[in-house]
Amino acid sequence: MAPTSSWIPNISPASDFSLANIPFGIVSTSPSSSPSAAIAIGDHVLDLKALFESENDLTPVYPGVDITSLKEAFSQPTLNAFAQLGRPVHRVVRTGIQDLLREDTPFSSILKDNEPLKQKALLPQRAVKMHLPMAIGDYTDFYAGYHHAYAVGVMFRGPENALQPNYMHLPVGYHGRASSIVVSGTPIHRPVGQILLDPKAEPKVPVTGPTRKLDIELELGCFIARGNRMGEAIDVKEAEEYIFGYVLLNDWSARDIQTWEYVPLGPFNGKNFASTISPWVVLADALEPFRAKGIENTTELQEYLKEGREEGVFDIRLEVDLTTAEGDTTTIGRTSSKHLLWSFPQMIAHHTLGGCPMRPGDLLGSGTISGPGGIGERGSLLEMNEAGKREVLLCGMDARTFLKDGDTVTLRGSCGTDGARVGFGACTGRIFSAAPRK
Repeated sequence: MAPTSSWIPNISPASDFSLANIPFGIVSTSPSSSPSAAIAIGDHVLDLKALFESENDLTPVYPGVDITSLKEAFSQPTLNAFAQLGRPVHRVVRTGIQDLLREDTPFSSILKDNEPLKQKALLPQRAVKMHLPMAIGDYTDFYAGYHHAYAVGVMFRGPENALQPNYMHLPVGYHGRASSIVVSGTPIHRPVGQILLDPKAEPKVPVTGPTRKLDIELELGCFIARGNRMGEAIDVKEAEEYIFGYVLLNDWSARDIQTWEYVPLGPFNGKNFASTISPWVVLADALEPFRAKGIENTTELQEYLKEGREEGVFDIRLEVDLTTAEGDTTTIGRTSSKHLLWSFPQMIAHHTLGGCPMRPGDLLGSGTISGPGGIGERGSLLEMNEAGKREVLLCGMDARTFLKDGDTVTLRGSCGTDGARVGFGACTGRIFSAAPRK
């Protein structure tokens, strides 16, 4: 675990952004400034563009790394260039930043004792605007949350056929829409689509209108650091080196639109209107101490999916809060990211099995993560309300089956103990009425 004692004042022990974390993001430090790279530490951000454009000699802090390449990468409006430098460079940079911010290193004085640089580069988080951290070329959403897949399968097919025959053999997924991925805090408009109001009626004639069953999906997102050549598969045992870091992901879902349109080719307008991610990318190395064994798969796997280790996932504490338009907040779900059947290296190995080329900035979603317990461990309202059969009780004498306009959903995730917490911050979206059609 990284050292936790920093000279930065007033870091709360409960902060997601301890010295053990050092997540990367893209910020604007003023209305007129261009977006560039930063890290989060406590309630502050460290502007990496300002740091690397200073006159300080940073070579000793980042041994073996080309400082010019870092300076260029951190001046970009996305983290793609930094991601492409690879995990060995990410590791050195993260350690170097920790050394700058720790109390007891030879490098801490570079920033701590340089008041002009500190005033320019170390800013309160409330003073900056967050942006999407990566330029996302492609987005693939998997279905690796076993308990979610099983619960939904039971609802619609019964317990004997809850899981399709392929589910235990390969990571099931679909290609989503990268253009509608937005950063936390972006308003979400209720989508419009075709809806079959009475599934039992004949003939089956849909209506077009705003979704009546707007849902959430609690997921973990994985950003790709570097690509592979078209026609070449990524070995599952080498796939970790292709991972940049992780974010929280809310894959908003319009269940009634999805139900009518997904046969026979899968999700479309019920999914493509918005997906929200947290703004800070937690580097893969920051999560290494929290590796855990995922759900046991007793099926004999194909050779290309055998990782050779049991601890392929992470034990990240996950929560879902729902805040009503009146301001009442209820935590409606708690679970862990260890409840995945497939790891991200396995997802990458399967994704590239046929030679599909990955690119820096590609985003992979885990699929909805639910736990093995009761209603409170489920990662979607569809599971919590058991396909509309029950209401989810909220504070303020309120209840929901699906989301109402004015509702705000916030995902949170963290690992570790107070003072050394590795977390993601908030992944938040508020629901607004459907946008007018022109």
